[in-house]
Amino acid sequence: MSGRDVRQAADEMARTLGPYTDRDWTATAGGLDWSCWTTAAHVAHDLLGYATQLTGRPDTGYLPLDLRVRPDATPAQVLSVVAASSGLLAAAVDTAPADVRAWHWGPCDPPGFAAMGVAETLLHTYDIARGLAIGWRPPAALSAAVLRRLFPDAPDGDPAEMLLWMTGRTALPDRPRRTGWSWRAALS
Repeated sequence: MSGRDVRQAADEMARTLGPYTDRDWTATAGGLDWSCWTTAAHVAHDLLGYATQLTGRPDTGYLPLDLRVRPDATPAQVLSVVAASSGLLAAAVDTAPADVRAWHWGPCDPPGFAAMGVAETLLHTYDIARGLAIGWRPPAALSAAVLRRLFPDAPDGDPAEMLLWMTGRTALPDRPRRTGWSWRAALS
């Protein structure tokens, strides 16, 4: 995966949620304990965190920094912070040498950080869309790419449905909703 994928996911989030910034973003985001606003701020935080991991290249843990979105930021402003953070991650992924490794529960390469950024963006767009009562599913191509990188053991099927099932967001007709999961971004 590449910076292009990260930008596509952030663009999809903006297209999906941007028209609904006048709704109540204090509503709970899908099945999460967070509000829609907090969930969007979390996406920005993770994208920035992945970018700094990749550029800082720590090999044993996370850099001691956090993104703080001002609490008075409007939903539209939070989406702008997501866009800015996705741009930083995309640039970090696209400019990092292929052999660079940085810590994310083990050594992770640039495509792994891109995959995590896309996953966070798509999954939390889904959560926020549910909280705002917007019908939306993650795009198939991006979902398939995330599954290949982060969930290589995912069953065959519609990529968006499989991504939502693998991350405990939905049940499948023949499989119950998952209550525990993790992705594999680190290289073996």
